[in-house]
Amino acid sequence: MADMSSIDAVETTLGTQGYICDRALATVVFLALRLGRPLFLEGEAGTGKTEIAKALAAALGRDLIRLQCYEGLDAASAVYDWNFPAQMVAIRTAEASGQADRKALQTELFGPEYLTERPLLQAMRPHKAGPPVLLIDELDRTDEPFEAFLLEALSDFQVTIPELGTIAAPEPPIVILTSNRTREVHDALKRRCLYHWVGYPSAERELGILASRAPEAAATLSREVVAFVQRLRTEDLFKKPGVAETIDWAKCLLALDVLELSPQVIADTLGAFLKYQDDIQKLQGSEAKRILDEAKASLASA
Repeated sequence: MADMSSIDAVETTLGTQGYICDRALATVVFLALRLGRPLFLEGEAGTGKTEIAKALAAALGRDLIRLQCYEGLDAASAVYDWNFPAQMVAIRTAEASGQADRKALQTELFGPEYLTERPLLQAMRPHKAGPPVLLIDELDRTDEPFEAFLLEALSDFQVTIPELGTIAAPEPPIVILTSNRTREVHDALKRRCLYHWVGYPSAERELGILASRAPEAAATLSREVVAFVQRLRTEDLFKKPGVAETIDWAKCLLALDVLELSPQVIADTLGAFLKYQDDIQKLQGSEAKRILDEAKASLASA
C-alpha cells in the first residue's frame, strides 16, 4: 500500500509514478488526504494539474473518475441520465404483450436498470479499492450555476435523483479540481478546497520530470531542451510551452534521432512545443538561434 503518512512520503510515492513534484505541492496533497478536503489546482495549461490526479490514483490503487468540464455542462450531464432508447423498447414490448400496467411500468422504467451513471454519481458509489479519485478537470470552462451545484455536492458528498432519492457516498471520494484560469472561479467554491497554484517548474525539477517521462533521451539533449524551454518562457509569447510540451518535444527529437539542438532542428519541430502560429512566426529566422545560444551559455556557466 502506498505510503502517504508524511510530506516526504507523498513526494516519494508520487515520484514512483513518474510525477516529480516540489515540497509545496506534496504538502497540500498530504493535507488534502489527511483532512479529507477537496484540492483545487490552478495554473497554466500543461503544468501537470491533471497528471497529479492520475498519479495519485495509481499510487493509491484507486479508481480514477474524470469529469471533463465544458461550456454548457449542467448537473444532469454530470450526475446521471436515463437510457431513453432502452426505455422506449421496454414500453413497446409491454404494449405488444398487453402487459402495460402503467404504474408498474413507470416504476420499472425509472429504476437502476435504465439509469446511466455520470462521473459525479459514479464517485458516490462504493468502490472495492476504496474511495475513488474524482477529477473535475478544467472547471473554469463551466458557468456559475454549475459551480453552485458543486458546492452542495462537495459539501455533503451526495446527489439527489428525483425518481430514486438521495444517494450519499459511503466514504467521500478524493476530489481534485483543476482550472486553467480562463475565468475566475467563485470564492465560495475555493473556500471549500485547499488551494495550490501549479506554476512552471524550475530547470532542475523539469530536468527530473523529463528524465522520468523520456528516460531514453541522452543527458546532454535533455539539458539543452530544458534550458531552451526555460529561456523561451521568458519571451513574449501568446502561449508559453508547459511541461507537457517539453516532454512531447523531447520525444519528437528522439524519434528524429537528434543528439543535440541546432537552429535547423528547432525550426523543423516548432509545432511540437508551440501551438499558435503567431508564436511560431516569432521564432523564425535568427530568433531561435539567439535563444538557443543564450540557453547553451547558461548551461556552460552553470
